[in-house]
Amino acid sequence: MSAIALDEVPGCPPRVRAAFTTRTGGESSGHHASLNLGSTCGDDPAHVRANRLALADAVGFDGDRAATLTQVHGATVVAVGPLGGGGTFVGSLDGHAAADGMVTSAPGVALLVQGADCVPIVGWSADASTVMGVHAGWRGLMAGVVEAGAAALGTPGGIAIGACIGPCCYPVDGDLREAMAIRFGNRAVCGQSVDLRWAARAALVAAGIPSPRIVDVGGCTSCDADRYFSHRRDAGVTGRQAGLIWIEEER
Repeated sequence: MSAIALDEVPGCPPRVRAAFTTRTGGESSGHHASLNLGSTCGDDPAHVRANRLALADAVGFDGDRAATLTQVHGATVVAVGPLGGGGTFVGSLDGHAAADGMVTSAPGVALLVQGADCVPIVGWSADASTVMGVHAGWRGLMAGVVEAGAAALGTPGGIAIGACIGPCCYPVDGDLREAMAIRFGNRAVCGQSVDLRWAARAALVAAGIPSPRIVDVGGCTSCDADRYFSHRRDAGVTGRQAGLIWIEEER
C-alpha cells in the first residue's frame, strides 16, 4: 500500500481538521485503485473497510465514530450526534442516512462526504464549535444543498471546496445550461459545459459567506486520472474520494 495522499485544507482554526482525499494509498485494485472509500460502487467490501481504516489511522480520526451518507442528490442536511456513524463507516458499510449534507458539534466525530465528480464541500462555524460536509452535484446545487449546509453552521467561519469535475470536461444539454445560468449566473456556463465549482461558490456567496472565507483547493477529477476518481471519465465504473472534517477532542 502506498502512502495516502491528501489535498489539505489551509487555514483551519485550532482543533478543526479538514482535508480531501485522493485515490492514492489504498488496497483496492482495477477501476477502484486504490483508496476507494465508496461501498456502493462495486468494490470488494473488505478493501473498502481496509481503505477506510487506513485513512482513519493515517489522518487521526476515530473510524468507529466517523459518519458518511447514502447520497441522493437532494438538499437534506442531517445532524450527527456524539456516536457519529455508530461503527457503520468501518463496519457494516450501510445504514447511513439518506441525505447530502451533515453537521455536527460533537468533538471526535469525523464527517465524510463522497464523490467522483460532484463538488465536496466542508466548513466550520465562526466559533469553530460546529462543522459540516456537503456533497453537491448539479441536482443538489439546483435544490439548494449548499445553502442548507451553510445555514446549518449558524455563522459560518470558513468553507473549503475540493476537487470536482471542471467545465473542461463537463458538457451538458442546453436545458441544464439554461437552468444553471438562471440559478447561478452566466459564469456558471462555459460554452457547452457548466462549472459546478463556480456554481457552488456563487451559492455560498449568496448564502452570505464572503468570498475571502471560501478556500478552493482546485483540481479537475476528470483531467487527473492519476489523482482522482471520475464517474464521467470512467463511464460510471470507478471509486469514490471524500471530503472530511472533524473537531478534535480536547486533551
